[in-house]
Amino acid sequence: MKIAELCSYAEKVLSGGDITPEEGERLITLPDADTPLLLALADKIRQQFCGDAVSCCAILNSRSGSCPEDCRFCAQSSHYQTNIQSYPLLAKAAILDAAKKAKEKGASRFSIVTSGRSVRERAEFAEILRAISSIRDAGLQACCSLGLITASQARELKRAGVSHYHANIETAPSYFSHICSTHGIDDKIRLIRAVQDAGVSVCSGGILGLGESPRQRVEMAFTLKRLGVRSIPLNILTPIQGTPLAHAPQLPPLEILRAFAVFRFILPQALIRTAGGREVNLRSLQPFALTGGLNGLMIGGYLTTKGNDQSADMEMLRDLGRKPACPANDGQP
Repeated sequence: MKIAELCSYAEKVLSGGDITPEEGERLITLPDADTPLLLALADKIRQQFCGDAVSCCAILNSRSGSCPEDCRFCAQSSHYQTNIQSYPLLAKAAILDAAKKAKEKGASRFSIVTSGRSVRERAEFAEILRAISSIRDAGLQACCSLGLITASQARELKRAGVSHYHANIETAPSYFSHICSTHGIDDKIRLIRAVQDAGVSVCSGGILGLGESPRQRVEMAFTLKRLGVRSIPLNILTPIQGTPLAHAPQLPPLEILRAFAVFRFILPQALIRTAGGREVNLRSLQPFALTGGLNGLMIGGYLTTKGNDQSADMEMLRDLGRKPACPANDGQP
């Protein structure tokens, strides 16, 4: 691709237009030699539409393991022998303590995440609602990821003050059946619509490196665009021993960064964050995610894997001349 053509795609977006799926596919398959220019142009789009603040969120695995779903990447599925620690829902006090520690390290959002298809026990859901109130009282945006909740539960979360409900579509609709058989992409889309209908913002993204093609990564981005999702975490597969994807090939860092940049071209105003797997897969190129179009970080640990020391992430932001968003200004972009 000639430099002028690449720049014309960026100019189209900067002028308020949209690139096409075909143009997204051209961008995501650029050679490594052209990737630095793609990243620079993606960051110009980020600067214009999103500014310099970096949304920093933290999550807590608040109920671990024993999940009946068979997502092929997941250490918490009961279908696989992964030797992770399983435990029931943590008490509100433990959740609040983790939230306060995350805030001290720079987080502006904190999410309660539970394993399993849903939260069916009324007592558990009531405890989660109480924890959400406590998180908000601590000065954080409160988010949660509780599986396939009902419309009435979504309305209760809205009343409790949840900022965002997290429900990853995981991958492109055309590839979803390759990674899960116990629920489908239609279940995910119905959930997203129900949460949106309840007046709650949706946080939804996926995982790169599940075996999908670059074209399917573009498909995932356009699916999120059609769904009106404006908070998007992008994970990179960390293969877990015992899962069917334990030996999946690792994506090259520049391939990951190209995908990140193309998401910015497709979703210029979205809050797009680099999340699980960045430490293992991007390694020394982690800062390039934030100079290549992204405006969010998931900090601290993930559900079953460790992350960077949070002080190292804050140092990275300082070195880049970027600052964490404050909770009051870290709502939906």
